[in-house]
Amino acid sequence: MSWMNPALMDRIEHFLDLVAKRQALVVGNMANIDTPGFRTRDINFRDELRRAEMALGADDPAPQVREVRGLIERPDGNNVSMDRESMLLAQTQLEFRIAVQLLRNGYQRILSAIREGS
Repeated sequence: MSWMNPALMDRIEHFLDLVAKRQALVVGNMANIDTPGFRTRDINFRDELRRAEMALGADDPAPQVREVRGLIERPDGNNVSMDRESMLLAQTQLEFRIAVQLLRNGYQRILSAIREGS
């Protein structure tokens, strides 16, 4: 696997963009836990990642944000589940760290090759 491969870097970039978007949605959901009538929003991460990969090199479509169905609704109409959002927040943080580490490792290999060539 070549770390100079622009397509690989683009894929990691798209992955990071989606993780950041999802994390913003999760944080927004958590911030609105006491807002009457607020509906939990999310993206279908796998579908959006697949869509982003198909559009590599073209204008990337913005992720489709959707209301999450099937959650328990409180009497005030709010359906935010702090358990669900906390789990997703931890998951997105882990995914972000893994992707950043992949990028870091790739750049370290490139830097190492440059240093050895000197």
